[in-house]
Amino acid sequence: MEKLKIKEAILVEGRYDAHRLRNLVDGVVLECGGFSLFQNEERLDLIRDYAEKQGLIILTDSDSAGLFIRSRLKGMLPSGKVRHAYVPPLEGKERRKAKPSAEGLLGVEGMPEEVILEALLKAGATVEGMETKNEPSRQLERADLYDAGLFGRPDSKKRRERLLSALHLPKGLSTNALLDALNRLFAPEEVASAMAKLDSEESNSVGQ
Repeated sequence: MEKLKIKEAILVEGRYDAHRLRNLVDGVVLECGGFSLFQNEERLDLIRDYAEKQGLIILTDSDSAGLFIRSRLKGMLPSGKVRHAYVPPLEGKERRKAKPSAEGLLGVEGMPEEVILEALLKAGATVEGMETKNEPSRQLERADLYDAGLFGRPDSKKRRERLLSALHLPKGLSTNALLDALNRLFAPEEVASAMAKLDSEESNSVGQ
């Protein structure tokens, strides 16, 4: 398979993730090195430099550690220069490991190539020879999520988790991260369809 030539640098957690990405894309792949990143100013400066000059796509595992890394980096990187690509929370174990991770989820290194590439494309990666994904004309706002019952209501957490599952997004995304993901990764009609399905399922559940 011909590699996708991607303009943005891609940030992953570790060397096995990086090796996986370098087999799939032609571009800069950077490693966090896990939580040690936050004590490594030289590496942080390098990541900031790439983000500023050519844009950055963050692609971490879908577990709580991956979400923590994304959250910590948010205030450390230039605004408007970072996109988030998400792999779905699939259960499984990488071949090289003796047992599954603590949360039992596959990391980036264990994902099928089509899942990784789809995640990058949905995040808006700039690929040579391919039309760049357009931003929706209207961006969702926090008020829209409140109106949809995704925060600020007694059952918001459960409803948000069901939406994340339906859209194959990692569990535990914050409200702001969910808002960013909905705006960047999905067409408005996809979000509307997923929300309508939630409403229908809840209505049927109440009626039983």
